[in-house]
Amino acid sequence: MDATQEKLVTGVLQLDELDQARLDGRLGKAMQFAMQTIVTAAHIDQADALIDISFAHIDACFYNGRAHLDFVNYMLEHGATLAVPSWTNNGLVSLNDLSVRDPLASREMHEARELMQAYVKLGCNPVWTCAPYQLPGRPGLGDHIVGSESNAVSFYNSVIGARSNMYGDYLDVCAAITGRVPCSKLHRDEARGAQILFDAGKIPQAVRNNDLFYHLLGYIVGRQCGNRVPAIVGLPESCDEDDLKAISAAGSSAGSVPLFHAIGITPEAATLEIAFHGRQPRQVIELGIDDLRQARDELGMNSDQPLTGIALGTPHFSYTEFERLVNLLDGRSIDPRLTFYLTTSRHVFERAKQQGWIESLQQAGIRIITDTCTYFSPVVNGLHGKVMTNSAKWAYYAPGMLPVDVLIASLAECVESAVSGEVMLDQWEVT
Repeated sequence: MDATQEKLVTGVLQLDELDQARLDGRLGKAMQFAMQTIVTAAHIDQADALIDISFAHIDACFYNGRAHLDFVNYMLEHGATLAVPSWTNNGLVSLNDLSVRDPLASREMHEARELMQAYVKLGCNPVWTCAPYQLPGRPGLGDHIVGSESNAVSFYNSVIGARSNMYGDYLDVCAAITGRVPCSKLHRDEARGAQILFDAGKIPQAVRNNDLFYHLLGYIVGRQCGNRVPAIVGLPESCDEDDLKAISAAGSSAGSVPLFHAIGITPEAATLEIAFHGRQPRQVIELGIDDLRQARDELGMNSDQPLTGIALGTPHFSYTEFERLVNLLDGRSIDPRLTFYLTTSRHVFERAKQQGWIESLQQAGIRIITDTCTYFSPVVNGLHGKVMTNSAKWAYYAPGMLPVDVLIASLAECVESAVSGEVMLDQWEVT
């Protein structure tokens, strides 16, 4: 091995000449910092090569303290540019409605807006959504990408068949700047095979046709599968992307599920044999109605408080969810004693607006916001007490961040409760 070749080897990691130039600082300080970070990540993952990516979804635009702002400002000051199309996750604030969150946190809100604007300056597409897969131009089957928001990583891997590990803040940006990531974990074929099987086939069909089923199923899978790749059998043929989104969000919140396979539904799981890469499941878990009841109890809180609010859109509401909500509401109004928040992306908001749905829902008493979510602090104005949601992710996180007790319900139950001003639960738990 000559001296030039020897220089291209960093431990077990093989670097090409362009990677080495990035690492040596010949392409600028920002690129050097980014490449050093990627190489460090490769060593941690024991990767022997880097691969190109075609897309990134950036979470570092979400404000978690001054360090986030310092990081992006450093990169901008040293000439950072993006190597691949990069979209933004939601932010701490809504740039379209600055009145959403508590004004007492004004300094935090100011820096959060500054951070979001910095990522626009860096070159990111400012979509501000935790559900980027609902937008046109999303990645495709087999594409190597960078995802950093947990539900989006799970959806990209599972439902679309793109390939991404869970990339933390800063690492996501460094990958977008270099266009490179370690060839490790879910970027590799051998890591994508299922290991544990969840069988939902014995749950009554009426329950499996209820949208809440998918949120509770995702929660159960997340709690039980550990670091194994799960497969699910027994989902109804009517299962759609909103249902799979619910599994992605709940599974990646209650556990660490960056990839699941739905047999006969998701692209890498046409059959059990294909999903398990020809191997037998290490464990088979048969699910029943009692498992769903337990999950619903764990995600909810026993409280005698009156209902005070409804929170929908975690992850961000889709176009088809808007359509269903409008049909369920059927021209009725929300009880004025309640606060009703719905979060969505700018893209879906505009599509729903063209149908007249935004105006009709706002007139009914629903506050629709973009760019952010409602389950984290600082609290959105008026959201306290007993809050009903149809999202297992919202139910899982919100009680630890907000002054709320949570009740999880189906979308239909949320609508009926919002109209009546009281908790209205149907009998989805058939025996």
